[in-house]
Amino acid sequence: MNSPSSATRPQPRPGILDIAPYVPGRSGAAGIKLHKLSSNESPLGASLKAKAAFAASADSLEFYPDGSATILREAIAARFGLNPDRIVCGAGSDELLQLIAHAFLSPGDEAIYSQHGFLVYPIVIMANGATARIAPEEDYHASVDAMLALVTSRTRVVFLANPNNPTGTYLPVHEVSRLRAGLPKDCLLVVDAAYAEYVRRNDYESGIELVATSENVVMTRTFSKIHGLAGLRLGWAYCPGHIADVLNRIRGPFNVSAPALAAGAAALGDQAHVERALAHNDEWLPWLTREIEALGLEVTPSVGNFLLMHFPEGAKSAPCADAFLTARGLLLRRMEAYGLPKALRLTVGSEEANRTLIVALKGFLA
Repeated sequence: MNSPSSATRPQPRPGILDIAPYVPGRSGAAGIKLHKLSSNESPLGASLKAKAAFAASADSLEFYPDGSATILREAIAARFGLNPDRIVCGAGSDELLQLIAHAFLSPGDEAIYSQHGFLVYPIVIMANGATARIAPEEDYHASVDAMLALVTSRTRVVFLANPNNPTGTYLPVHEVSRLRAGLPKDCLLVVDAAYAEYVRRNDYESGIELVATSENVVMTRTFSKIHGLAGLRLGWAYCPGHIADVLNRIRGPFNVSAPALAAGAAALGDQAHVERALAHNDEWLPWLTREIEALGLEVTPSVGNFLLMHFPEGAKSAPCADAFLTARGLLLRRMEAYGLPKALRLTVGSEEANRTLIVALKGFLA
C-alpha cells in the first residue's frame, strides 16, 4: 500500500506547473477601431465556398461528424496527390502536435526544437514528461548542425517549423533532408509547415516528398492561415502509414467537427481564393518590409504572412512601440515569450491596416 500523501488537494504530475501557458495574440482594445495584426490570420478571411459549406452544415448539427474525416482526407489527397490513408486530421495542427508528443514522448526522453521555434513545442514536450532541448539559431534561422549536436540516445522527436513562426525564416529542402539523414532511425522529425502556401522560393519543399520517402518524418499543415479558417480549428498531418495508425489510435473519435470538415473540403476546392490570398501577400509583404526598413528599423526577411521588426532600447523600444500602436487600434504581437524582447511581430493585414500601421510607426519614431 502506498504511504498517505501530505497533499491537501489533487496534484498534477511533476513538470506540469513548470510549463509556461501559451498566450495568444490580443484580440481587443477598448473604444477604438481595431486592426488585429497579432495572430497571422488571413486579411481576406474564408472563401465564399467554405462559408457556404459551413452554413449548410447547420441543418445536421444533431448528428456526430464522420469520425474518419473521409470527405476532408479525400479532398486533401486529391489536392496534393497523396494517399488518404496516410492523412490524419485534427482540431488544428496544434492537436496533431499534441498527439505526436503523447504517442512518442515519455519521462526521460528528449525532444529538440530551435531557439525561436513555435511555443507549442515546449508545451507538448513537457506535458508528456520529456525534456526540451533548445538548439541555438543562426541569424534567426534554424541550424541543422546545432540541432544534430543535441541528439542523444534519448532523443525521440525533433520539431522543425518550416517556415518558422515568429521569425519568418525557412530552411531549404537540402538542409531539411540533411537534418533527417543525421537523425537516428527511431527519432521522429516533425516538419510543421503551417505557412507553406505562402513560400515563393524554388529551394523550399513543405515536407511531402520527405514523408513519402521516409519512415520517420511527419508533416503538419493547417487551415488557419491561407484558408482563413482559424476559428474552426482544423489541421492535418501526412505520415508514414505506421505513424498514421498510431495517431488514429489515440485521437478522439470525433475530433474534428462536421462544420469544420465541410468548410475545409470546400476551401480546398476554391483555389481561386487561395490565389487571391497569395497575390495579396506577395504585394504587401515586400511593401511593408521596404516601408519599415525605410524608417530605420531592422526587419528579418520573411517568407510567411508576417514580419519580425526589431526596435532599439530606450524610448523607442518594442514595448513602447506596442503601447503606442495599441492606443491607435493596431494590435501586434509582443515577443518576450520567444526570447525576442526587442521585437514585435506584425501580420500582413488589409491595405487599410498596412497603410495605417506605417503612418503610426512614422509618428512613433519621429
